[in-house]
Amino acid sequence: MTAYIKSGGELVVDALEAHGVKQLFCVPGESYLEVLDALHDSPINVTSARQEGGAAMMAEAWGKLHGTPGICFVTRGPGATNASAGIHVAQQDSTPMILFIGQINSKLRHREAFQEVDYGQYLGSMAKWVAEIDSTDRITEMVSRAWTVATSGRPGPVVLVLPEDTLSGTATSSEIKPFNTLETYPSQANLQQMANMIEQANNPIVVLGGSRWCADSVAKVEAFAEQFRVPVACSFRRQMLFNHNHPHYAGDVGLGINPKLKSAITDADLVILMGGRFSEVPSQNYQLLGVQGAQQQLIHIHACAEELGRVYRPDLAIHASPKAFAQGLSQLTVAHKISQHRLEHVAQCHSNYQFWSSLPTKAHPGDVQMPAIMSHLAATLPSNSIMTNGAGNYATWIHRFWKFSQYGTQLAPTSGSMGYGLPAAVAAKIAFPGKTVVAFAGDGCFQMTMQEFGTAVQEKAAVIVLVIDNGMYGTIRMHQELHFPSRVSATDLVNPDFCALAKAYDAFATRVTKSEQFPQALSAAIAAKKPALIHIKLDPQALTPNQTLNQIRDSASGL
Repeated sequence: MTAYIKSGGELVVDALEAHGVKQLFCVPGESYLEVLDALHDSPINVTSARQEGGAAMMAEAWGKLHGTPGICFVTRGPGATNASAGIHVAQQDSTPMILFIGQINSKLRHREAFQEVDYGQYLGSMAKWVAEIDSTDRITEMVSRAWTVATSGRPGPVVLVLPEDTLSGTATSSEIKPFNTLETYPSQANLQQMANMIEQANNPIVVLGGSRWCADSVAKVEAFAEQFRVPVACSFRRQMLFNHNHPHYAGDVGLGINPKLKSAITDADLVILMGGRFSEVPSQNYQLLGVQGAQQQLIHIHACAEELGRVYRPDLAIHASPKAFAQGLSQLTVAHKISQHRLEHVAQCHSNYQFWSSLPTKAHPGDVQMPAIMSHLAATLPSNSIMTNGAGNYATWIHRFWKFSQYGTQLAPTSGSMGYGLPAAVAAKIAFPGKTVVAFAGDGCFQMTMQEFGTAVQEKAAVIVLVIDNGMYGTIRMHQELHFPSRVSATDLVNPDFCALAKAYDAFATRVTKSEQFPQALSAAIAAKKPALIHIKLDPQALTPNQTLNQIRDSASGL
């Protein structure tokens, strides 16, 4: 490689190109003009979002879909603070991501200069690593290290701070050797011990979670489950890790868990946590497994050694990355005949899931019936459609009733971040323009990032957004009604005309006020071949799939 004198901005872009970056997300800022100028001549596609939180969520979604760092650039101060929402998602979701922040000139530090922020203090508890590149000739080194940190062990966000003088300075370019993510393989002894424990168990269950999976590795887990006759559940918002139509699928371990699945875990004599941390939501507030020692035997497999034993005390801890571990699983064989009881256990777990995930037949209040909406989506959308959502009661209709059957078809924040669905859908459609991408969003959730509809239009990303509008922050209202009956506060919403908003962006929009209108609305949205919004007006009484608003009030008051 011939050495050239280049600006810091050029060196940053060179490093990204060398690591195979094809797409990045940003909100432009004067603090990193040199990078923007270098991107002008780069093959990297640049998507300019409307707000840094949206840009960061797009980058996080890109990292989640590809398993390589999503890249985001923002300006200093307010730009970085806005982007922190996406950093938090990447942290809790174990998603590889690199956030580049423009910074003041390093000669002005420690005077509270214009938009000066100490990013180590501000983002240090959310990012795996925060570093300021204080010299132009260290840019290549620091970007390469950031890539390694973001993808190794338990993936997560890395923050690189770019002072103006570092970007405007010059240095000699150097050869860049991309680092292949390190796969940590389980020992044969650990694999054999695990196989023995599974064969000896009466009621084992696997809980799949975490990141760093791929389609091939989840297929190997499926084959392992069939061979060893074990039911498989998926952790909160990781449902795409196992085919829901498979006879070994037991359901999702998250908010509003199927009581019978909860019992299957508490009554198990062996629980295998495969890839995930089993944090507060899937563990049901850390009650499903004893933190200091479970009643069940516990096997915990994780790519990060620091996660093993940090919360739980496993009987067998295996330090292995998902791909490497799945490869090890494919080498195992069953030594003894599996008992009839085990076969019945698997069948019962799947039967429990099928019953729990069956759409309600009893109508809820209102002319729009969500079971009819979900049924039509299931009958119409391709199986490889990507479904996205943020946070809110409306998401229950996806989590409980949608049958995920392929890897890479779910984008949802385990961090519970509102506003995630639309930015994630934009990133997904850019990544896979040939796939159908549907974003579910409540009216409150959608308004957190609805300005990114402009990004979708600009990128010609033909996402379909379903705005489920009940005129309130529904989840918080539910908790208010349960815990503070008759004392509703701050949860009512005065909403805009969502269709007018979408049309102002030159997107397709239509309103659904009756269930029978939805098939035609969806067909028209798909046929429009451009960003589309379907405003679904839901009765406020239809607060959850199981209970109306009045029923929740009555239960809280003891009626």
